[in-house]
Amino acid sequence: MALMKLSRFHKERGDKVELFLPLAANLYDKVYVSKIFKYSDMPHYVDPDQMEIGGTGFDLKVSLPPEVECLQPDYSLYRYPHNIGFTMRGCRFRCKFCVVPEKEGQPVENNSIEDIWIQKDSDFVVLLDNDFFGNPVWADRIAEIRKHDLKVSFSQGLNIRIITDEQAKALASVQFRNLSGKKKQVHFAWDQWGKGTEKLIDEGFERVKAAGVRPHQMAFFVLIGFNTNEEQDLYRINKLHGMGCDVFVMPYNRTDPYQKALSRWNNRHLWRSVPWPEYRYGEWK
Repeated sequence: MALMKLSRFHKERGDKVELFLPLAANLYDKVYVSKIFKYSDMPHYVDPDQMEIGGTGFDLKVSLPPEVECLQPDYSLYRYPHNIGFTMRGCRFRCKFCVVPEKEGQPVENNSIEDIWIQKDSDFVVLLDNDFFGNPVWADRIAEIRKHDLKVSFSQGLNIRIITDEQAKALASVQFRNLSGKKKQVHFAWDQWGKGTEKLIDEGFERVKAAGVRPHQMAFFVLIGFNTNEEQDLYRINKLHGMGCDVFVMPYNRTDPYQKALSRWNNRHLWRSVPWPEYRYGEWK
């Protein structure tokens, strides 16, 4: 998003913009680099002294200038055929494993669906909101989605622990999709451990199901390795599978052998054929 907005900013000023070619590095007047995750590798040719680097994975305090942030993205940079954007920023929670509260603060309204839906040839909108129902005007955004009969991906997941009956019905009323847009699926998360959390997950699951979303249309991000052990990780994964939901395991430490193995076992659907005690990827034990 940041690079696409920068592309529009420069093109509007008559500059030529292209994706970086290392062999032509000396020919550029300016190079921008975006690092979204801390675990993302920085190529050897990235030079902080010669390039402008931003993104959550590099520095939480670096942000686009207001005159760039307000622009529509230049989708031609990546030839992306759909629409991407935020209807809100921030989050109601302060989870210790997440940088969003520090970076963006409490939930605030950002763009309308009309602001984001600029590629009218596509009826698919990908929302990057970290807490869609935390948006004070979420009902207006749902109304816009319904009005234009759009397909929508809540790509960062919705908080099923505190979803209300009204919000569950609103979710069921729209054409929700996964990130690719090919599957009717909505993502939630079960990141924390504890009986209180499990009770909220169960209640939210029943609330969403009662609204008309079927279990196989629900997928859960499951964070492992932050403050949980193997038994607690497997319990959440197996319970969600037993409920009929998809599970995507997210390792907190991608270099940890156990977390790498469990992620691969689940995310590649090996759990269907190989019991976890018999799985020996990398001989992590």
